[in-house]
Amino acid sequence: MLATLLLAAGLSASPADLAFMQGNWEGRLGSLQLQERWTDAAGGLMLGVARNLKGEGAARRAVGFEFLRIEFRQDGSVVYVAQPQGRPPTEFRLTALETGSARFENPQHDHPKSIRYRLEGPDALVAELEGTEGTQRFRFQRAPSGER
Repeated sequence: MLATLLLAAGLSASPADLAFMQGNWEGRLGSLQLQERWTDAAGGLMLGVARNLKGEGAARRAVGFEFLRIEFRQDGSVVYVAQPQGRPPTEFRLTALETGSARFENPQHDHPKSIRYRLEGPDALVAELEGTEGTQRFRFQRAPSGER
């Protein structure tokens, strides 16, 4: 709550505030295997990549990907930048922050308008997207650091 009020007053977040997102995360959505990986913050930047896989064994193939980053900018703002399928970047500004939870918003974007990440216990991360297509919720479990 206090962090949310501080952001509304124009103060910024530190990389430590978003460290809860770091790591390798995996989830399922029907027959899709979801993977998301976040680096630690270095040089004012956290890097992320997401990939969706379908099938098993040798038949498993990527059916979607996204390049992600969180920028801690010199002006104090914190921006989540998404590039689904490698498209041009879309920016979402950090608008709410609590321990283990962060919300990024871009009211001009169609879907999503809002992206929220939050921890559910020590080994589960939930991503919620809200926009013109309604709310989508993705639940990830912490995964080993090796390539899968």
